[in-house]
Amino acid sequence: MQKHNVKFIATDMDGTLLNEHSQLDPRFFDLYQQLEDKGIMFAAASGRQYYSLLETFEPVKDSMMFIAENGTLVMHKGQELYSCTIDTPSIKNIIQTARSIDGVHIVLCGKQSAYIETQDPQALAEFSKYYQRCQYVEDLLAVDDEFIKVALCHFDGSAEHINPVINAEFGHTHQVVVSAKIWLDVMNAVASKGAAIKHLQNTLGFSFEETMSFGDYLNDLEMLQESYYSYAMKNAHQQVKDTARFIAPSNKEAGVFTVIKEQVL
Repeated sequence: MQKHNVKFIATDMDGTLLNEHSQLDPRFFDLYQQLEDKGIMFAAASGRQYYSLLETFEPVKDSMMFIAENGTLVMHKGQELYSCTIDTPSIKNIIQTARSIDGVHIVLCGKQSAYIETQDPQALAEFSKYYQRCQYVEDLLAVDDEFIKVALCHFDGSAEHINPVINAEFGHTHQVVVSAKIWLDVMNAVASKGAAIKHLQNTLGFSFEETMSFGDYLNDLEMLQESYYSYAMKNAHQQVKDTARFIAPSNKEAGVFTVIKEQVL
């Protein structure tokens, strides 16, 4: 079988590379080594924090590419390759609007850390899945950092309870994306996983036709659009399946692993 000529692979984490228990397949690191031996770059492209991704990929963190915080920060070998920040006045407006939504929990995402002003146990347990470096502060409006994202959580559903308010207020000036059932992200208007990959194509010298990506949710759409070998997981949102060129087995079936083994290696 003819293998695809791929030079760069990016994959979402939750619902995509990770299984239904949010675990990494133990075979991953052998797969990563095979890709590296062939000169193929591999990136985790996630809404998760950079420091959280470092922890997950500890054995290969010094060579792997990280497209963190839904494409707003790209790191490689400890160096920033790309970032897309939000100005402080906008951050304050987003926080103040989010505070007006009953039941919302706010994570302010900076380059140095994530910041929270809640101590709700359910929220803290949820935040810990995605934010390895996270500080409690009395007032988010007083934080000093470079900000790349505001992540909003609502346990009754982000699309139903957060999106109507935030999209109406900021949808015309910022990127507002429902990134999971209970999460919504607000970013710079030009920020996305796709924008980050486009930047890497332009600076690292690989093409659209040499790019492979995997995703399952709405925050993966732009990434898939920037990749010829675009794969929606079998478990993906229907809009993601409609956007992707190919379908991969589900995350429960290690679909990313299977496609790379069959189509690339």
